[in-house]
Amino acid sequence: MRIVSLVPHATELLYALGLGDDVVGVTHECDFPAQTAGVARITRDRLPGGLSAGEIDAAVRARTEQGEAIYGLDEQLLAELKPDLIVTQELCPVCAVSYDEVKAVAAKLAPCPKVIALDPKTFGETMSDIRTIAQATGARDAALDLVARQRARVDRIRIALKDAPRRTVAAVEWFDPIYVAGHWTPQLIELAGGLDVLGFAGEHSERLDWDALRAARPDVVLCIPCGYDGPRALQEAEQFSDELRAIGAQDVIALDASAYFSRPGPRLVDGLETLAHALHPDLVPEAPGTVHRLAP
Repeated sequence: MRIVSLVPHATELLYALGLGDDVVGVTHECDFPAQTAGVARITRDRLPGGLSAGEIDAAVRARTEQGEAIYGLDEQLLAELKPDLIVTQELCPVCAVSYDEVKAVAAKLAPCPKVIALDPKTFGETMSDIRTIAQATGARDAALDLVARQRARVDRIRIALKDAPRRTVAAVEWFDPIYVAGHWTPQLIELAGGLDVLGFAGEHSERLDWDALRAARPDVVLCIPCGYDGPRALQEAEQFSDELRAIGAQDVIALDASAYFSRPGPRLVDGLETLAHALHPDLVPEAPGTVHRLAP
């Protein structure tokens, strides 16, 4: 089977299921696992580089309001790759080439490849995506094994934190303007021994202001700006250090959002383990990711 992945979390899932040899095309943002480096890139970013958070938000809004795409798709290369299956998403227009565009392009290919969209809104639905890919590729045994391993890791965190006091958490997914995380993140916070005081599981991220964050009085502010790694997340937090400190939280932590929170793939469990360690280091002494803390 020849597979093209048009969203990074789908790419990660395909490789986690042992289908890496079947992947013939990925996006320009697919950077995990390392084997993706040698795979053809069939998308490009239409936004200029070096923009600040506020400039990115303004540029995205301007393009979407005008009906313009944020990403470009190399249709000629896609045709040359002759995929049997294209995996994409509909959930977020900022995260990938639009589903409608993909369907239209696929319809012009001969033979026409199958197109499936992964659109999880909750942590449970991200696990269901494993079965969706398995059904489309015949990777049933690998899917059962992956689901079992993911559940075992989640259960270990549950057991470790079963008697832990809940720490209230505000999860900031973007700083300029402020968005608090929704979708699967509130569930990860709960599993990690926290209580999300602003986000709603399964719902879109919500735009708020600094007054709302201060009024929520969280014990912890979790800084996970969408698409940024840990050091860049901390850098973003430091630009708003006065506002963050004014919230009065005990901790302001920055984690690798790109790897562990923005992409609803297998590494969400890494994010859970890392967040559990950040919130309760005495009960979860180790984590796969690095915890960055804003200086007091």
